[in-house]
Amino acid sequence: MLDDGHEDLFGGIWPFMKRALFVFLPLWVAMIVWYGGVDYIDRTILLFMTTISAGLTFPVIQLFEKLNIKRKIKSKSD
Repeated sequence: MLDDGHEDLFGGIWPFMKRALFVFLPLWVAMIVWYGGVDYIDRTILLFMTTISAGLTFPVIQLFEKLNIKRKIKSKSD
């Protein structure tokens, strides 16, 4: 069962904003890592570190959404 998020829109602006923030999380992580090391680390190594750190945020987002769906299913079954 996929969570389409339409029921979250009735909860106000925060659930919608939370989903929008999670969409841009890899970009923000990449920007923080890039600008944090741009003057100190070689560009090729920094690019590698930036892509790895941004890519690792995708499993975090998936885990968060999976736990959110499990919590909703459990609350509906109770």
